[in-house]
Amino acid sequence: SCPRILFWIFPRDFRLKLGGPSYRYFTVSGKNDYLQRSLVPTMHYQKSLPRRLPIPKLEDTMRRFLAAQRPLLSDVQFRRAEEIAQDFQNGVGRELHKELVTRDKLNNHTSYTSGPWLDMYLKNRKSLLDVNVFVPLHQDPKTEYNQQLLRATNLTCSALRFMKTLRAGLLEPVFYSEPSKSNQHLFERVIRWVPPSLSWYGAHMVNAYPLDMSQFHRISNSTRIPRRGRDELVTHEEGRHIVVMRKGNMYVFDVVDRDGNLLKPAEIQAHLKYILDDLTPAPAFPIGVLSTENRDVWAHLRDKLVHCGNADNLRTMESAVFCLCLDDAVPENQENLRLMGNSCNRWLDKSFNFCISTSGEFSAFSEHSWGDGLIGSLALGGIHKDSTERPQVHPASAAAAVDSAAAVRLLKFNLDSELKEGIKKAKDNISLAESQPGVEFMEFRKGGKETLKKYKISSDSMVQLAIQMGFLRLYGQTVPTSESCSTAGFKHGRYEVMMPVSMYTKECAHAFVCQRDQHTTQQLKAMLHQCSDHHRQLIREASSGQGFFCHLYCLYDLSTSKDQELHSLFTDCGILNGFTLSTSTVPAPSLKTSVFAPDVPEGFGVFYTFHDNTIFFSLSSFLPRSRQELSQSIFKSLEDIFTVLEENPLE
Repeated sequence: SCPRILFWIFPRDFRLKLGGPSYRYFTVSGKNDYLQRSLVPTMHYQKSLPRRLPIPKLEDTMRRFLAAQRPLLSDVQFRRAEEIAQDFQNGVGRELHKELVTRDKLNNHTSYTSGPWLDMYLKNRKSLLDVNVFVPLHQDPKTEYNQQLLRATNLTCSALRFMKTLRAGLLEPVFYSEPSKSNQHLFERVIRWVPPSLSWYGAHMVNAYPLDMSQFHRISNSTRIPRRGRDELVTHEEGRHIVVMRKGNMYVFDVVDRDGNLLKPAEIQAHLKYILDDLTPAPAFPIGVLSTENRDVWAHLRDKLVHCGNADNLRTMESAVFCLCLDDAVPENQENLRLMGNSCNRWLDKSFNFCISTSGEFSAFSEHSWGDGLIGSLALGGIHKDSTERPQVHPASAAAAVDSAAAVRLLKFNLDSELKEGIKKAKDNISLAESQPGVEFMEFRKGGKETLKKYKISSDSMVQLAIQMGFLRLYGQTVPTSESCSTAGFKHGRYEVMMPVSMYTKECAHAFVCQRDQHTTQQLKAMLHQCSDHHRQLIREASSGQGFFCHLYCLYDLSTSKDQELHSLFTDCGILNGFTLSTSTVPAPSLKTSVFAPDVPEGFGVFYTFHDNTIFFSLSSFLPRSRQELSQSIFKSLEDIFTVLEENPLE
């Protein structure tokens, strides 16, 4: 058709003015409206991504499952696991697998994990405090910019510019690996002319691997709405406003006009200053705290809010571009940074809550059902980078002389006695939560990504091994451990739950921790390389859709939809009972770290980020002493690993 011809013939700016493949209401305007202007359209590779995440063969899944179970079980327990796995493979598992394959063929527009994976999040009834991810970011390196009003204005401008760049198709596509820098510009100039139905294959020919970007459209204007039994994920792209929370009050003002132009930075600054100067007291019954409740409790109370005449206000909250939280201070108790200040000053259902303290500390709460850590970190990294490198307002900037009182609206809610009691209970639950789950931060400064690269060893495998060694030293056990591995190379792919514990890591950890005097340095070094090689294999399998957890989870999900008893593989083998060590990492230099709650009450949530010569950790748990001790034990394990890699004897 005519628009498709225009898409390939005319320059991008002209295409957008003609209403080509851009989003609805954005137009091309000033140069400051965009983070970047990619030569290659944002979704250029989306159509030609591998159509579906492949469903592994059932026998391969069972083999990998047993291999992951072996280091966790005694000989007797493992023989029992083999019997259960064999019975499942030859019986109900085979029938479930056939049905899963049939359903996959009928839904060839997406990956077989898409529905079950989304349900896994939306059916979870836990408080979002235990599900959302908390991400503190680095302060602006220019200290004079770390003022609350200045920081909030620049971050708001950058977040809006990110949204407009994405929706205009000008955001650079994301890759696993890119062409060499010397060829990158030539690659972009050539690949943009390759039809979208073939573009992925063209990129693959030069070892560039584009990622699925379907989650990006949920970054803005999206909300997880509480419903009984299963929440609803909605996106209102028509929303042109943001919600600003201050002392539990909710303010609203438009940031995009009807022609798609962004509000001028000086006007955003004026409106935020108006909110910061507003003397309205904190509400006795702050609505935001309800978003921290158990999802079924919150669903009931949300229905009550609608019944009491608050439907329009709720729609306003849920359709906002994002939620900006202006906090009074950084919490004194750094162990509770996961909650980052006043939990009444949040709306956790939004895809993102951007939180700015009085000292300019910037952090974000990210809801998890809409997208994964990789996508969230890319968005946050881009927004943070733009806000610090291309700030739109400066210490000497004056706010615009506009009528903020007319532009900014304070939302007021009608509450009955049941809602007031519900808010009181939610606040009480927050007080209890703040005294339990906490976080310990640790930085290892004796080596990092570049150091490990020098030894030609997988940096990720060494950190995973150090975590195993640290836990073994502290508790004398090898325990179920998970690591997220992205499958975004496939259409609508999210992530595979990889299990990094193997017989190689178990034997190596015991050699370092329990048998230090029984092995030479060269033997220990050989073990490290063996662990590294096996870990790389696990990552290759997981990222190519050949892991086992997603497959088994989808079989479990299919089984629960039937009126029949669950097979003992799901009830007795522990694969769905949670992980003692839940671990994750993303490549994001703008992020200080990330924090998420443990998977099980007695477990740990471990996030780590690599820098050239350092490795930064956050460890969450419900017991302060435990996370401090594990942090120290992991540090000691990393020291031992680097000592052996340097071919020095262990002390």
